[in-house]
Amino acid sequence: MSYEEYKQKVKQLIQYAYAYYVLDDPIASDEEYDKLSKECLEFEQSNKQLADPNSPNFRVGLTTLDKFQKAPHLSAMWSQEDVFDLNELQAWIKRASKVSANISFVCEPKFDGASLNLIYENGLLQKAITRGDGKVGEDVTNNIKTIQSIPLSIPHQGLIEIRGEIVIKKKDFEQINQERLANDEQPFANPRNAASGSLRQLDPTITAKRKLFFYPWGVGVNDIDILSNYELMQFVYSLGFLQPPLRQKATNAQEIQAIYEHIIKIRDEVDMMLDGMVIKIDQIPICNQLGYTVKFPRWSCAYKFPAVEKVTKLQNIIYQVGRTGVVTPVAVVEPILIDGSTVSRATLHNFDEIKRLDLMINDEVIIIKSGDIIPKITKVLTNRRDGTQISIAPPSTCPTCNSKLLIEDILIKCQNLDCPSRVVNSIVYFASKNCMNIDGLGSKIVQLLVEKNKIKDILDLYHLTYNDLADLPTFKEKKITNLLNAIKATKHTPLHKVINALAIEHIGEVASKILADHFKDNILDATYEQIVLLDGFGEQMARSFVDFVVLKKALILKLFDYIKPTIPQTKQTKENIFKGKTIVLTGTMSKSRSIIKKELEELGAKVSSSVSKKTDYLIYGDDAGSKYTKAIELGVKCITQDEMQRMLKNIN
Repeated sequence: MSYEEYKQKVKQLIQYAYAYYVLDDPIASDEEYDKLSKECLEFEQSNKQLADPNSPNFRVGLTTLDKFQKAPHLSAMWSQEDVFDLNELQAWIKRASKVSANISFVCEPKFDGASLNLIYENGLLQKAITRGDGKVGEDVTNNIKTIQSIPLSIPHQGLIEIRGEIVIKKKDFEQINQERLANDEQPFANPRNAASGSLRQLDPTITAKRKLFFYPWGVGVNDIDILSNYELMQFVYSLGFLQPPLRQKATNAQEIQAIYEHIIKIRDEVDMMLDGMVIKIDQIPICNQLGYTVKFPRWSCAYKFPAVEKVTKLQNIIYQVGRTGVVTPVAVVEPILIDGSTVSRATLHNFDEIKRLDLMINDEVIIIKSGDIIPKITKVLTNRRDGTQISIAPPSTCPTCNSKLLIEDILIKCQNLDCPSRVVNSIVYFASKNCMNIDGLGSKIVQLLVEKNKIKDILDLYHLTYNDLADLPTFKEKKITNLLNAIKATKHTPLHKVINALAIEHIGEVASKILADHFKDNILDATYEQIVLLDGFGEQMARSFVDFVVLKKALILKLFDYIKPTIPQTKQTKENIFKGKTIVLTGTMSKSRSIIKKELEELGAKVSSSVSKKTDYLIYGDDAGSKYTKAIELGVKCITQDEMQRMLKNIN
């Protein structure tokens, strides 16, 4: 076969594959496809330098992995700010309009799937990374190559990150669940879980069978000189990617609302699950001016669909004991389908809510679910009571260990530190992704290990041996080896993650990072008086940390001795006017405040979000607002962005 003949044949093969896998409309028989595939493969094996990177033959036969490797994004993948009604939308537009009154918008459906970042360089797909924590995700390139709607090569030579959503069609989701039920497997809760679970299969042949699709919604690092988000995405689609079923421009809130209402009307006709509409400011220079908060871009938001309401019956109340001992009531309801997933439980938060709702067993209730929000009971239909209703009394003893419960304000708590539920939940939290990230140590495995007396606290994880696990059901050699390796891999975890993993009440990720950065290897000797002075810390947080360390210091020291956490290094900065100073930023700047914040922190400054007597400088831009007023009242030195830049030049 000549090269020209190969090019024609592989082009035909790509069309066959695209029609079958993407359009779901085959244009060739299986026999024709297999024959053509074999002919192309023979040429590709003999002429590797001439092979087309997009050939369907490169999407199969990939190696099964033992685990996924971590991989950093070239630029952060942000979350979206949610808006739920026209008033919130108008407030978001008003905030964005402070930079420029002349803004327009791009609107498109928000797919309910798993976010993915594709990195292309020199025209070839280099890496595919899950969103993860927005900075670091998992390298799933092996699996992504099986997805026909993702080009393995693109007609663009520069470095570019293409972000989008991995989704699954509703009918394919139903078929997967039927197959899982037939195989005595737990069905996926919704299409998003099915897409995410399929993406993270260690065996890529399973991913290939799941009929996944990729819809781009944005770009990260790139070298494209386009100033419109609408035109930028048009360029991305021209590279060979799927376009969403609807995409429109708008100039004001009324036009956005009309597009939103249209998408709600057609959402059932769309093959994939939608959970809202994404709105972006079209002008990229304005987006750059607006910048980002710590969580999301100021120039984009997700207009979520209205909550779906259904009527069902309360069958029972069960009690869950969390890692801090708080006993939470959970409603068990007659299973009901809401927005693509079957709901059988709903949150109740606490017993005051049960009183407020006047809720009784056997009541008919209205239950709502909106996007990622946990199903919630909003109303009891008391007019439908038939005499079978039973009052709900809060428990007086722990449902797990039977110890007497403590009533603390609106909370009910189990104080027994050895309560199996507290132990299980604290270990599950310890192993979770944002803490020690012990892959394979989910709630069911932890429950089994505690029940079989293999572990009784987090420290016991580090004494587990192969023989300890060999006699447990479903634990084969590979599973045991993977779990022990995952535990071993937690050595040298950053100190702040270890502190967060200890599940100290009132001390979360942000507080753990502040403590680790400030006290470093003296963290266990930090006093209440020292901690309470930290920015963002109150008396309750300081007392909670100190009390926990006093109670558990021996265990923590043993844990540290094994893990040897990585201590944050003190950055050496030149002496400058901002070093050691507390600074607050406010108003609209000529560049993103997050960039200015980073510049100041690199100089040794502490950038705070609120003005107080401890503030040394307030740096302000246009429309400074209440923070500026408060700073003037407190006598805080206020300087403009231009003055700050002149001071920075003096430092350099």
